[in-house]
Amino acid sequence: METPLRKDQDSPLRGVRANIVQSIRAFRVQDLQNAARGLGQHFLYANLAHAQSKQDVLDLIAAQFTFPAHFGKNFDALYDCMTDPLHKSGPQPGFVVVLEQIPATAKFDKEAREQLLDIFRDAADYWGDRKIPFRCFYSFL
Repeated sequence: METPLRKDQDSPLRGVRANIVQSIRAFRVQDLQNAARGLGQHFLYANLAHAQSKQDVLDLIAAQFTFPAHFGKNFDALYDCMTDPLHKSGPQPGFVVVLEQIPATAKFDKEAREQLLDIFRDAADYWGDRKIPFRCFYSFL
């Protein structure tokens, strides 16, 4: 049986701002998942390695984050799913989000990648205003 992490000392998130979007660089996905579990926070993971376009990215995120069937599959709907319905569902303990292998293709170029990360930055701000930790880690393919 795993020993739960102590909130302040053993977490790889110690020293990471509570509301941030940053490269995953020094972190391993499993360590982030364990940290989220130890802190009692939601862990959301999407592997985007097979995406080629914006629609592919949104489809994979929706499937892997288990968004509702009515998800609009655009960046506005992504922001909405990451914020308002969760807030309205009651108190939230916090979020650790991993977007692994964001594509770098002609159909999902640098501008599209920045737009995607801006959605998560805006979500981090939204939750920060409510004093709820929201940390998003990403890597590029």
